[in-house]
Amino acid sequence: MANLNRRGIPMPFVSRSRRVDPPSTAPQAVIEPAARRSSMVDSAVYADGVRVASPRTLAETYRALDATPGGVAWIGLYRPSEKELMSLAEEFSLHPLAVEDAIVAHQRPKLERYDTVLFVVLKAANYLDVPEEVDFGELHLFVGPNFVITVRHSESPDLSTVRQRMEGERELLALGPQAILYAIIDAVVDAYSPVVAGLANDIDEIETQVFGGDALVSRRIYELSREVIDFQRATHPLSSVMVALERGSAKYGVTEELERRLRDVADHLTQVNERVDGFRYLLRDILTVNSTLVAERQNEEMTRLAHSTHRQGEEVKKISSWAAILFAPSLIAGIYGMNFTHMPELQWPLGYPLAVVAMLGLSSLLYAIFKKRGWL
Repeated sequence: MANLNRRGIPMPFVSRSRRVDPPSTAPQAVIEPAARRSSMVDSAVYADGVRVASPRTLAETYRALDATPGGVAWIGLYRPSEKELMSLAEEFSLHPLAVEDAIVAHQRPKLERYDTVLFVVLKAANYLDVPEEVDFGELHLFVGPNFVITVRHSESPDLSTVRQRMEGERELLALGPQAILYAIIDAVVDAYSPVVAGLANDIDEIETQVFGGDALVSRRIYELSREVIDFQRATHPLSSVMVALERGSAKYGVTEELERRLRDVADHLTQVNERVDGFRYLLRDILTVNSTLVAERQNEEMTRLAHSTHRQGEEVKKISSWAAILFAPSLIAGIYGMNFTHMPELQWPLGYPLAVVAMLGLSSLLYAIFKKRGWL
């Protein structure tokens, strides 16, 4: 027997027995079901671009949408429970694979179409200047013929500003769920610009450090390169999402005005991707230049050390040479001055002159030898 939702629309089977818990890196407090705070941030039903209902629960939203011919529901959720997502899946015929992705999170940006429902994953980004890190937020969207469901797993992006903008542009909001999808993607892509500016500023600082001889700059280059790569993983797949939306515009009745707006977002995204690609190549080149400069400084230091060692060797040679020269007369004088009774040279009249001549001669010979060898 086919599985029907409360509207009588056939829906794919959704298993309620399987539970997939999102990965967690830190212990979390256990919240009792009765005390659990509702995950609904905002919910509204619109007709012709005007908010006609502001329900406070999912059940109220379902009833308000049923009571509004041609209405569009926009449901905003923050870290919803599996029970809430299963309720939405039953009401709006959401595919179980998309629901599972929304529960588990940690998805790359993508667009998947399940019959008349679009499932879109976006990565919002915010640049933290002090730690020089890009903070990412994950956003899942279910876009159907008369509803938009947003599931956030982090504080960013702030969709309240997007909702305010759309409610202020009634003609745009009247275009339906596709217009809401456009506005959310536009806000996410616009938020990439401050990230690009922050990365560019840090790269300028790194260039100054590199040519200033900062020894710690290599680590900063590496860490910033990792942030650029992570940012690329958020922006590059989004280009495929924009291409897929453009290809499906004619088939799914997207208006010409909305097509122009989506192309404008795609152009901004292309500019961001080009800048980010340039950052990655630039950081790679900066790292190469820094390695070259470090090698040059090391070579200069080794040259100075070699020159210093050479000078020390020359000084040692001189000291050793003079020590050898002074050793010869000291040896003769030591032997001649020994007080032995039967030593012939002590009573010999020529003993002293010959001893002096031997001292001078041997010293002169050693001096000539060392001088010839360049030791003196």
